Amino acid sequence: MVPVTGTRLALSHLNLTIKTEWYPWYADEEVGGWTEVYDQLTFASVREAGHEVSVGLLEGPMVFQSVVLKLIMSLLFFSLTITTVIATLPKQQELDRISALPGQPPVTFSQFSGYVTVNEQHGRALFYWLTEATSFPEKKPLVLWLNGGPGASSVAYGASEEIGPFRINQTGSSLYLNEYSWNREANLLFLESPAGVGFSYTNSSSNLKDSGDKQTAEDALVFLIRWVSRFPQYKHREFYVAGESYAGHYVPQLAEKIVEYNKALLQPIFNLKGFIVGNALIDEYYDFIGKIIYWWSHSMISDTSYRSILKKCNFKGVHKSQECDAVVRYVEAHEHGNINEHSIYTPLCMELLNNTMRSPSFKNTLLHRRASGGDTDAGVPVTGTRLSLSHLNLTVKTEWYPWYADDQVGGWTEVYNELTFASVRGAGHEVPQYQPQRAFILFKSFLAGKELPKS
Repeated sequence: MVPVTGTRLALSHLNLTIKTEWYPWYADEEVGGWTEVYDQLTFASVREAGHEVSVGLLEGPMVFQSVVLKLIMSLLFFSLTITTVIATLPKQQELDRISALPGQPPVTFSQFSGYVTVNEQHGRALFYWLTEATSFPEKKPLVLWLNGGPGASSVAYGASEEIGPFRINQTGSSLYLNEYSWNREANLLFLESPAGVGFSYTNSSSNLKDSGDKQTAEDALVFLIRWVSRFPQYKHREFYVAGESYAGHYVPQLAEKIVEYNKALLQPIFNLKGFIVGNALIDEYYDFIGKIIYWWSHSMISDTSYRSILKKCNFKGVHKSQECDAVVRYVEAHEHGNINEHSIYTPLCMELLNNTMRSPSFKNTLLHRRASGGDTDAGVPVTGTRLSLSHLNLTVKTEWYPWYADDQVGGWTEVYNELTFASVRGAGHEVPQYQPQRAFILFKSFLAGKELPKS
């Protein structure tokens, strides 16, 4: 019913440091069970015991009574150790508190940032920035934000350009409040992931070469487990995972890990309610086809190049041929022009953000299932998302309709039993950057479990 395998699976994700390796322990010259001692806790199994260990054993021979007594003594020591650790948690949390960022306006919400080690052997540590809700943070859900890339910083993009509480002024010398920050509705946890992205790091260079989606998801789960130990007020809180772009891989894979982890626990600590992904990379085959269709349908490439790509590119192949690469490179160099591929109707402008993120004062201060898409993104276009969804054979709950923001069409949506698709009109790759109000309405509706407004 609640087998030891679940406990062991849960412990295996904590990456605990072994103090005494696995061995059988004894009671009256009989194997009482098996145990392994970590720096942080002790695991012990009790041989032949059922769900209620003491009841099952005390009904048996006297030898089992001594087994229970020894286990109780061990658990007493364990509970005293845990109590000591928990007593220090507020101090650890307080060490991560940010009093104020350089050039920051006065705010009513709390901020924290710091590192959580996810792998001691290789020295992998992930950096986070928590901006709590502007009102009643104790009652608001927790939302984890992951940027994609792979290699995009959640602090530089998600927090500073999209959904975070601050924006950078034109001189790059100060901050101002984001009117449509998502922390009006939730506590926002920005995670730099995987190790090597943004402020996150690893002491083993091989980690940077070997890192992949599997390790990224495992590290993110370990981060969350250890982070909620530092912030116990968020245990059992309504929890959502959100992200964009390559986070179309990160977000659902992490959500799956959380579900698996919860199943192994008698009392799960993560109250996962759902996830939301914007302009998501989902399936390479459909994403590539969708991109070419988008380029052609928005007059970004010639008929000749369009036909050439369809002829020379094997969309189902893992690697593109040289002929395919050549025609795609030609299109990007000679036909697209000097445009922002991720928002084809807006100019490039990155200097301001880069200067602020690189400033020593900024770095030193920090260091103390809804699918959506912007319809002007040609890099990860909405056509790819729609092609991917069309092959899932989802059951339509509410048929396609335009949704509204301030009496204007905010985009289009279709609701399925399993998920909701929504486009955001006039938005590029980073939807909240280009259409902050519409993105906020989408997010607020998602948290409330409501369909997008029809008027």
